[in-house]
Amino acid sequence: MAFDFSLIAQDPGGARMGRITTDHGTFETPMFMPVGTQGTVKTISSEDLYAIGAEIILANTYHLYLRPGEELIAEAGGIHEFMSWRRPVLTDSGGYQVFSLADLSRITDEGVAFRSHIDGSSHLLTPSRVVDIQIAIGSDIMMVLDQCTSYPCDRPTTEEAVQRTTRWAEQSISLYGPRFTRNGYERVLFGIVQGSVYPDLRERSANQLAALDFPGYAIGGLSVGEPKNETLEMVAHTTSLLPAGKPRYLMGVGYPEDIVEAIGSGVDLFDCVIPTRNARNGTVFTSGGKLVVKNSVHARDFGPLDPDCGCEICHTYSRAYLRHLFNAGELLGPRLATYHSLYFYLHLLSEIRQVIREGSFLEWRERFYRSYRDSGTGSYKEER
Repeated sequence: MAFDFSLIAQDPGGARMGRITTDHGTFETPMFMPVGTQGTVKTISSEDLYAIGAEIILANTYHLYLRPGEELIAEAGGIHEFMSWRRPVLTDSGGYQVFSLADLSRITDEGVAFRSHIDGSSHLLTPSRVVDIQIAIGSDIMMVLDQCTSYPCDRPTTEEAVQRTTRWAEQSISLYGPRFTRNGYERVLFGIVQGSVYPDLRERSANQLAALDFPGYAIGGLSVGEPKNETLEMVAHTTSLLPAGKPRYLMGVGYPEDIVEAIGSGVDLFDCVIPTRNARNGTVFTSGGKLVVKNSVHARDFGPLDPDCGCEICHTYSRAYLRHLFNAGELLGPRLATYHSLYFYLHLLSEIRQVIREGSFLEWRERFYRSYRDSGTGSYKEER
């Protein structure tokens, strides 16, 4: 089955529900993608991911290239076989990892030269090399190489990054086309819109990439230190510029309240390490907001993490037990917390898809904000 995106419903406020088809499966949007940086979503198995309703995961090109290497993954039959995950996989370009390790890298028009954070060895990622690595990894949806900028970033530097990102996207399209078949299934390339917090540069980037007719588009270079209101303003501005008939993927933005707001602007795909990283450190997400399970207040609380949650963890274990696991340094604690938080994210998105289908997203969003405000975790609506 060829890659396809179809719109099923759109709320009057801009939120939309769609369906993406790949050769490894079909899933509905908006969708959250658990992050499997090194071919694993930390602490949980592929069987767990199936059980909690994950439909697509993200893997990290930079990290898999360095370890275990794309050749080994290809020898195993690709990422799906390697990690026993039979559903779609999206891989990023490595651009963000290079940005986050700026002291180890140097960017030129040719590509990105960097030293491995593992052993200090030297490497060069070019637009073609990045796609070749992702082909070997075997992902269904692949990002072209881009240049992510920091915040704050001056206008000349941002403009140069936009120009370079477009040139790299043009090189990728000219070498591979926007979609192609390898090893019996189709792969597609997504372009990445850059431009920091400059609306006109975002517009330039979006227009240039839209002219290349990618099957989908990512919004990059946000959640890198800018104020939250600027993040969401740029998200809304950028989505308004992108083709309505193509999926829109917001990279690395992932608090529940941010996802809800971005969905209202028409975003379809999300990924972020927030639910898993927080869970490993003893903070989970619930229908009432964040909950720090390690806090002493839960020492004798024998109720579930979230009484409104249907996950296996909330039906089986108490807050007191999870607090004990974390305080005792038991590995089961991070696993149970991760399972719950990912379940919460995936079922939050499932609920959102349903209210969009019903045309009641705006009303639902107000109820969601009230619930989060009442949780005492810090209101997103107040921050707006």
